[in-house]
Amino acid sequence: MPFQSAIRFFTEETRVLACMSVACGTADRSCRAWGGVIDEQGTPVREDSLFDLASLTKFFTALLLMRLYDRGKVDLDAPVTRYAPCFAGLSGLTVRQTAWFEKSLQTPGRVDGAPSRDEALALLFAARAEENGPRPYSDMHAMVLKYVVEGASGLPYMTLLRNEILDPLGMRETFCRVPDALRPRCVSTNREHRIEKGNYILRDGVLPGVPHDPKARVLNADGDDCPGHAGLFSTAGDIVRLCQGILAGRVVSPEALRLMAENHVGRRLPDGTTTQCLGCQCYVRHPDQHFSETPAFLSDAALGVSGFTGNHLAVDPAQGVFEFYLGSRVMNRLSVLVPKEGETWADYGLNPDGTGTVLWPDGSRVISSVHYVYLKDEHLHSVTEKVLRDMRD
Repeated sequence: MPFQSAIRFFTEETRVLACMSVACGTADRSCRAWGGVIDEQGTPVREDSLFDLASLTKFFTALLLMRLYDRGKVDLDAPVTRYAPCFAGLSGLTVRQTAWFEKSLQTPGRVDGAPSRDEALALLFAARAEENGPRPYSDMHAMVLKYVVEGASGLPYMTLLRNEILDPLGMRETFCRVPDALRPRCVSTNREHRIEKGNYILRDGVLPGVPHDPKARVLNADGDDCPGHAGLFSTAGDIVRLCQGILAGRVVSPEALRLMAENHVGRRLPDGTTTQCLGCQCYVRHPDQHFSETPAFLSDAALGVSGFTGNHLAVDPAQGVFEFYLGSRVMNRLSVLVPKEGETWADYGLNPDGTGTVLWPDGSRVISSVHYVYLKDEHLHSVTEKVLRDMRD
């Protein structure tokens, strides 16, 4: 299998990922591979393992929004409050500005720090719009759009998602609330390690089938109330069905896909750098490939999404291809390293590419995944490009 060397690199040689499942293809063909373990007991990953999609959930929210747009149920230039009056502070913000990250959204306190769902919602509904900085990407926009699509459709998010996308595409293993019987198939995101300016942080006690994202955990009261930015779980097989459905025109119209790929916020700065280039709840082509979530071999029509737990998805309607990588880079791994002033990764014993291990205060060695997002181009995208070329020849 062409992907096996890349899977070995990530799961055995560097151990950046505990496991991964990869796929690419066209509207009617796909190539898949997987490897690694899903938990600390060493259970092998399988084709039907359930991954925490993390921010890939935003892509589902965007597709629901654009599906409603296709049906004339959402006016992108209408104020958010037409559909979600609970956001009184966003009365001057349009749906389009929200979906395309045109304004920064700020709450009076951290949603993930709220002690209860009611208090978290109060903070969310008090959001205000401000001018963007160079990194406009945020969870907040999808959290607002969840209420926009619910208001426009009159249905709860998960009911709408099942009716409009999951059931029509046969995606029977995509969940917000993972059934108890399937939780042993969930990829663990427990025991995430972080070092932030001298603070050593261990996030323990995240059970299988519970979102890694702390905002999703506090907002998802009953387990089936997806907050729009994170919280979905799925299998590789279901994500193949999603991508193929998009390419076959079964999810949203070609016009909607074109609109989604429009860059509304990327701009050149005086120092020669470019801000994040974002479409509708996704990344689009960035002039510097180092900062691009869309592989170099895809066209400017491609949509790219990443998820903190180790996921990546890209769909290119112009070339008629897709790719995705589902993985776990947080299970018993160092996911974030912010050195103290004057220090570098080397001071913690890491290699220049971010691989290696760091010494934890208890004397254990913790595997690093801090630079995973930048290892994909060399070790995964290059393989994917060849597989897709051979598939279409």
